[in-house]
Amino acid sequence: MQTPCGRWHGFTREVICAGPLTQSSYYLGGDCKESSEDVCQISKLMEDRSILPENTRLERYRSSGADSYDIIQASVVEDKSTLGSLSGSDTPDKIIHLVKGDHKEELKHICDCLHQAILYASNSAQQKMLQETIDSFQTGSLEAYRNSQRIWVKDKAPPVETVIGFVEPDRDPLGIRSEFEGIVGIPDPAKTKILNSLASKADQFVYNLPRVKGPDAHKGSFEKELFEPPDFSSINSGRTRGLHMVDKSEQDTFKKHLFYAYYIWVVLHEILGHGTGRFLTEVSDGSHNFNPDEPPLNPFTGNPVECWYRAGQTWTGVFNDLTTTADECKAEMAGAYLIDDLDILRIFGYTGQSEVKPDDIAYNMYLQLGVDGLRGLENYNPTTSRAHFAMFRHLLRDSDGLYTVIYDAEKMTLTVKVNHSRVISHGKPSLGRMLMKLHIYRCTADISKRRRFYEELSRVDDEALTWRDIIISKKDPALAFSPANTYIVEDDVRIKEYEPTVQGIVQSWAERSIH
Repeated sequence: MQTPCGRWHGFTREVICAGPLTQSSYYLGGDCKESSEDVCQISKLMEDRSILPENTRLERYRSSGADSYDIIQASVVEDKSTLGSLSGSDTPDKIIHLVKGDHKEELKHICDCLHQAILYASNSAQQKMLQETIDSFQTGSLEAYRNSQRIWVKDKAPPVETVIGFVEPDRDPLGIRSEFEGIVGIPDPAKTKILNSLASKADQFVYNLPRVKGPDAHKGSFEKELFEPPDFSSINSGRTRGLHMVDKSEQDTFKKHLFYAYYIWVVLHEILGHGTGRFLTEVSDGSHNFNPDEPPLNPFTGNPVECWYRAGQTWTGVFNDLTTTADECKAEMAGAYLIDDLDILRIFGYTGQSEVKPDDIAYNMYLQLGVDGLRGLENYNPTTSRAHFAMFRHLLRDSDGLYTVIYDAEKMTLTVKVNHSRVISHGKPSLGRMLMKLHIYRCTADISKRRRFYEELSRVDDEALTWRDIIISKKDPALAFSPANTYIVEDDVRIKEYEPTVQGIVQSWAERSIH
């Protein structure tokens, strides 16, 4: 008789290697998945018409004559227009429509609230940001939304931080279309001061990343000459998971230093991971931000680069389903690579004389990376899970004994050990090699090399599946997030919080009049 584990391994390839079009049917309606060629042509049509995809989804309609597709765009206004058609060698033309008005009722309510928020804005920049956001939700224009974000990043040290819009592409099979998200946070003043101190010095730390250096202390062709980090705020969150995967002798150390190491890793991820890099780009008038007659040299081949972003192309459009996960991986690696930088750690108060030493931070980060790499197998589709597994797999292969994975099938235990003596001598150079590749592929729009490199590293093989069986059997309880609600009582604003349970989530939503 075949065991459940055996049945799982029997269809491993189909589950793990299934293409992106076999995933969620919300962004790409069920029938759309039958023709990836049509989806690609529609994406090109949208690019040509300057229709950004983040707030859209796609539906296919069949009729006795010819099929048609609707690009459904989120907006308050309703409209339907014909964009063009797709021609096939053996099929009638397929008409493509742009249909506005998706989620119109919800967006109308949001716009009404944002109009009221303008009255309480702290400055004119916030008023303009809110108005641009309203215009975007009203019309569906993502250019208006981009304008709002350009204003948002220049609004220094607001007392309340907000993010709202179609910003999270994780659930789209192609990693482009995004789900709506609204977040409100109140910054921690003391930690925010430290972050802004780091951000003010961030330009000098860019030189410490693995980069192709230019002449006369310039940063080279693949990095912005002047790095301008935005204003940063610190909003607390917690995480202590996967402790059972750490060797017992290391568990006390892991728990003691976890928050400090993880916090700095996240900070560097955001400031120097996502914020760095320069795209080689052709502009709409045919000019370039580099000399196309003498392109920069590819550091891996020594020859001139052969690809770059063409006019109208965006990085999300070029990298499709790899956009988010490979970028999260690049940012995570930048943070991990710089985690031992003494000048950075000194800003956070970690020196040779502090209770928590710089070596404690670096070592614990590599422990955390090992745990996160294995836990990435638990839920493989989320972008950071795949990124962590790819990083861990690379280090297992490339760092000459930095990590050891101990698997005991009889006891059903899985333990990751880190060779402390090899963290800086072997781990950091290995991270640098992988980071350099992801960086260059991103800057040059080299989707073919990036896909080949990243997919091979993040492929789940039979050994990883045996690890996964244990990880699933010892899975941490799911975290429940129950959003708080605010109420106006006379002239006061009251906040009500809920238990982090399923019941708490339901009550939170119900009391916000969300049906």
